Amino acid sequence: MNNYFSIGKLVAVFGLQGEYILKHSLGKKTTLQGVHALFVEERKNSFIPYFVQKTSPKDHEHVFVKFEGIDNKEDARRLLQMGVYMEEADFKKQTASSAPLSLLGFTVHDKQLGILGVIEEIIEMPMQVLAKIVITGKEVLLPINDQSLVKVDKKGQIVHVDLPEGLLDIYLA
Repeated sequence: MNNYFSIGKLVAVFGLQGEYILKHSLGKKTTLQGVHALFVEERKNSFIPYFVQKTSPKDHEHVFVKFEGIDNKEDARRLLQMGVYMEEADFKKQTASSAPLSLLGFTVHDKQLGILGVIEEIIEMPMQVLAKIVITGKEVLLPINDQSLVKVDKKGQIVHVDLPEGLLDIYLA
């Protein structure tokens, strides 16, 4: 099975030819060069490939995307607000190394507790970045900020943190 990484969602239809504006979290202005297909989550955990016909950058968090087979505004509307994913190989090539999204798949190591788990999702909110991991079957959201982040070992793919005392108790109690 392929690993799919969430990069954003289709936020608007642009023009009359079925082009989309894709809001992404790749951390840089991009044309998605070399990406042949993006995957749209039409239903939960169902990733449907859409082949990229053309792209052009809009700004550092938006890109215009045209998919094969979607040729008018009406057809394009059905995918609006849906999540967009990339295969792991494309994701690693396209993500800026400074983008929080680049931490997907890294192992979290806490100063006191040791290895906690693997980052499954990055949630970017205004003023806050959260890393989702699973500990003993329970979803845990960890803040990644100046207070908790010790260092990032990109080579070893480890995020070293010093979590506030009691934070995990909230989730695991």
